[in-house]
Amino acid sequence: MKKLLKLSLLILLTSCAAPQRKQVKLDFEIPEPSKKIQTVKLDSAWWHVFNDAKLNQVLGEALQRNGNLSIAASNIRAVAAQAKIAGAPLFPQLSGSLQGSKNKQNFIGLPVPNADGGILTSESTSYGLALNVSWELDLWGRLRAGKAAAVAQLQATQADFIGAQLSLVGQVCKVWFAVITSNRQKELAKATLENRQLSSERVQRRYESGLTSSLDMRQSQSNLARAQADYSASQFQYESTLRQLQTLLWQFPDANMAHSSVLPTLSLDVPEGLSANLLNRRPDLAAAERRLAAAGATVSGAKRALLPQISLTGSRGTSSNALEDLLNGNFSVWNLAGNIIQPLFQGGRLRANVSLAKSQEEIALVQYQNSALHAFAEIENALSGEKYLKEQEQALRTAVEQALAARDLAESQYSSGVIDFITMLETQRAAFDTERQYLNVSRQRLDARVDLYLALGGGFEVETKQKSL
Repeated sequence: MKKLLKLSLLILLTSCAAPQRKQVKLDFEIPEPSKKIQTVKLDSAWWHVFNDAKLNQVLGEALQRNGNLSIAASNIRAVAAQAKIAGAPLFPQLSGSLQGSKNKQNFIGLPVPNADGGILTSESTSYGLALNVSWELDLWGRLRAGKAAAVAQLQATQADFIGAQLSLVGQVCKVWFAVITSNRQKELAKATLENRQLSSERVQRRYESGLTSSLDMRQSQSNLARAQADYSASQFQYESTLRQLQTLLWQFPDANMAHSSVLPTLSLDVPEGLSANLLNRRPDLAAAERRLAAAGATVSGAKRALLPQISLTGSRGTSSNALEDLLNGNFSVWNLAGNIIQPLFQGGRLRANVSLAKSQEEIALVQYQNSALHAFAEIENALSGEKYLKEQEQALRTAVEQALAARDLAESQYSSGVIDFITMLETQRAAFDTERQYLNVSRQRLDARVDLYLALGGGFEVETKQKSL
């Protein structure tokens, strides 16, 4: 949880070897800002706006235990190793060698004094210790460009990890709201079933007293059976949603988990005229920009591969007939060599690599612009949903109050014989449907707020003042 609180700081990934961040020109126009100057204070822990301690605890468990985040973290380590490998050729490559040999030679046919017909034999032992150095001089920046591309890819992977964290938080919040809603739907279905049971018993008594027809009795029985079916369906929906939440938490999905009983209320309204600069906090855009930078560095490296490569190699060592004397002697063996390799003809491979890198850079640019366009669309949709769902929720709240009052009145009038059973049945159904719709819209509004936070890359605390004319 503490790591995610610093989400915006982690997105600003910097490295001395990575290409600098630059403003990318978009192919679509951005609307002019409003006449309000806004100071935006970053609120990475945006889920606290829901004021649900249990939700905060669940989010902490999800960030620690979710398997997909573990995979994303492993990807960072893998790409970091690749970046280190890409930067290794910039440094001299050192290697040491220790050699030993023993030789025996027979001299046959040579006269040897006092050998008594024996064979002259010579034995020798030698040991060698050497330190070898090789280094490619990166005069044109080809190796530095390769390292820069690798580091930019690492930064993109780090941004992907932050995006995975942000996405997981959003998923958990939405499923959490869905669990609460489905539980409320189940409670509503149970209360409706109990109400249908009472109504059915009332109709049964009136039928036995001859005050109503068999049609009313059969309709009441049908209505009761439908209520039972709705209750069973709501139980299944509740357990399925709860298992979905447990799966995100990397728990065994046994549909047995404590959760809040009521949906949170939104006390913070969305400020008007949010600045488009808030998009800079989005980790997916940061990742897309870093991949664009990596593609640019790859183009640079491909161009520099056409230039000469200058390498230096050298070694220095010592040799001795005895192993114990090896380190005591002076270094007496050394060599130093240099070479220049100029590519002449490779069947067009190097220039094709340049063309390939340029094409990949163009693709990365379009992908970045596409990500930015979708980001604006997500924000606009979330803002639109925030507005209209709020109006819909307020209207449905009034509708629920009136529908419940109408249901109670209809049940009382039916008992008094003022209205028929069909009228009472319709008011009961209307009350049930309206309550269920109200619960769904309340959850949708919370989901829309989560979508807005995800679209903005975090929450907001905004102070506004009118622009001076």
